[in-house]
Amino acid sequence: MKILILYSTQDGQTQKIAYYLAEHLAPCQVENMNEFRGSLADFDVVIIGAPIRYGHFHPSLFRFIKGHRAILSYKETAFFGVNLTARKADKRTPETNPYMRKYLAGIAPIWQPKLKAVFAGALRYPRYKLIDRYMIKLIMKLTGGETDTSKEVEYTDWQQVDQFIVEIKEKFLQKN
Repeated sequence: MKILILYSTQDGQTQKIAYYLAEHLAPCQVENMNEFRGSLADFDVVIIGAPIRYGHFHPSLFRFIKGHRAILSYKETAFFGVNLTARKADKRTPETNPYMRKYLAGIAPIWQPKLKAVFAGALRYPRYKLIDRYMIKLIMKLTGGETDTSKEVEYTDWQQVDQFIVEIKEKFLQKN
């Protein structure tokens, strides 16, 4: 089976997760969603990953899904979101993560991925622009997170990502 993993990223964590998936689902083609110029028709499985910043996915994600909805509707598809809210154990599923619930409900008329996951991202204070650093620090303070702006913290639970890999293999790759 031919597998395509598409991702968008802001600070690199979604890309890191996409390549981790590819390493464990090989062989795969991994592409930045915003640079992808191929045809989804060439693949049996399409996995899309995207980060959430300030409570929203980037609008380019919706445009991509809308522009490819016909093909996505009959492909084996999976979607994963990445956000800092998922660092909390009770916000780590598509059903309990408010941003994923809202987004999936909004795109439901267009696309319903067969598998869904949400992973905690990474906090990269030193890499952020000044305004983002202070906005994210405020959000983290309000939500009980790390506020030391000299730190980088990876919250991604790689065992949870491994479980998503198992689900992908069981659902899409072990068909008779």
